[in-house]
Amino acid sequence: MPTFDYVAKDTTGQQRSGVMQAENEAAVVRTLGQRALFPVSINRGGVAGRPGRARRIRLRQIGVTYGQLSDLLTAGVSMLRALEILSRTSTNSELGRVIAEVRDHVAAGDTLADSLAKHPKVFTELHVAMVRAGEFAGFLEDVLTNLASFIERQDDLRSKVRGAMVYPIVLASIGSLVVTGVLVLFVPTFRNFLGGQELPLPSRVLFSVSDAARGYAWLILGTVAAAVVVARAYVRSQSGRKLWAAWKLKIPLAGRAIRMVAITRFCRVLGTMLANGVPIIQALTIAKGATGNEIMADAIEAAAENVRAGQPLAEPLQRSGLFPDEITEIIAVGEESNQLEKVLLQAADTIERRTNRQVDAAVRLIEPLLLVFIAGIIGFIAVGLLYPIFTMSRTMRL
Repeated sequence: MPTFDYVAKDTTGQQRSGVMQAENEAAVVRTLGQRALFPVSINRGGVAGRPGRARRIRLRQIGVTYGQLSDLLTAGVSMLRALEILSRTSTNSELGRVIAEVRDHVAAGDTLADSLAKHPKVFTELHVAMVRAGEFAGFLEDVLTNLASFIERQDDLRSKVRGAMVYPIVLASIGSLVVTGVLVLFVPTFRNFLGGQELPLPSRVLFSVSDAARGYAWLILGTVAAAVVVARAYVRSQSGRKLWAAWKLKIPLAGRAIRMVAITRFCRVLGTMLANGVPIIQALTIAKGATGNEIMADAIEAAAENVRAGQPLAEPLQRSGLFPDEITEIIAVGEESNQLEKVLLQAADTIERRTNRQVDAAVRLIEPLLLVFIAGIIGFIAVGLLYPIFTMSRTMRL
């Protein structure tokens, strides 16, 4: 769709400018009129459609937008006016442009959910389904508030995991650089010093590794890069995704945390959607994608088939072996009491707190393990370098 730069004046005479995507100039004039703006100039070829110029839209910014839209609607502001305000006040220019396009679609007669669905890279299927349920049942403001809260929790958990991994990653990176520097720059100097002396096994291994690092560095890096490319290509395939998903759940220490994070997302998404009137089959279909794991998504899909056949949800989840017994028991109680959405949200809060503690414990354990591993490598280097010197000095005394 063509992009147009425009300059217009509002009802107070203040000049405004912006970028808009439209079929033609007449459509731009019509859209500006709907916004109570009077065009001064319209030029084709704006910057909004150029690749590489758009700012990244973060999940938290989308959550804030949902919360602001809910506040505006609750205060009695019309949908079109609220979207217009959000498009102008957004701190992210790309998000502001998207909201403006959503506003144009709503002005043309589309529902808010259908307008959001036209931007799948910004508004996920989960968001669209919840908004559609809110529009249908007449509690859109509550849905938007719940979405904002859900996104904030999801982003907080993601930030916590990423933040907890910063120190281990920095430690591993610095350790790798130090060991590489020692092998490439320091070890060869000692080899010249030792001359043709017969070397013990640790020293021979050390010098062989040093020679490989110096003489075949590009070959090693190329092999590693090729292996990474092949591995990524395989992981993107259907069989590769499932193998990677299964392997992640079996990683010592981290595997359980990954599984519990996925269960937290599933419970919170399913509970939020059920609380906002989304039918359980549709909610399960969308919630399975929130886990981020192919294996768990398959288990939830199988459970959805059971629910479609009139059977309880808890039993197939328990048979999958991926959901702890305490979680399936909570779900079973919720089904029996007809308060599944409330129970799921409470379970999500409980699992989230427990997972946070597990992540903290895992990170605290990773740090000393990395230190011990790096210390072991440095110790091996020290033995490989110093042992021949001690042997040579003892021979000289004899």
